[in-house]
Amino acid sequence: MRKKTIEDYVEMVHDLQQEKKPVHTNDIAAALQINPASVSEILQKLSEEGYIKYQKYGGATLTSKGKKVAIATKKRHDTLTEFLMLLGIDKNIAEKDACEMEHILHADTMETIIKFVEVIKHCEATPFWLKRLKEYVKTGKLAKCPSKMIEVCLQHARKIK
Repeated sequence: MRKKTIEDYVEMVHDLQQEKKPVHTNDIAAALQINPASVSEILQKLSEEGYIKYQKYGGATLTSKGKKVAIATKKRHDTLTEFLMLLGIDKNIAEKDACEMEHILHADTMETIIKFVEVIKHCEATPFWLKRLKEYVKTGKLAKCPSKMIEVCLQHARKIK
């Protein structure tokens, strides 16, 4: 089974599963807007591979293996969504793009994005360059960088060397 399919389904089961109650085929089918029979087939395969416990009319619950994959996928998804929104991307678009990106990025790339988002989240104020980028994304006009900001950047760059 494809990695993307595994991650999408275990993430969906994780999101729908509340208080360890089983998630039913119809719940997943409705959320994904697909045929319940298709969901049943994939749930059976996920069960065979050890990601979920599945009974045809009893629903699905994540195994520890499935929960681990779901949590890691959810973290990548949420971080990528936040990253894209930091860049000025609309939330709905960011969500959709994150859903695709979470499966294809190299682990090193993902780790760097996670660190980038953490750095921005722990800033006392929004960095001026990020505000500048968002304004450029929004308007399509790239304003000249203020000379005082260039000086600050250069001073900071000399300290880091």
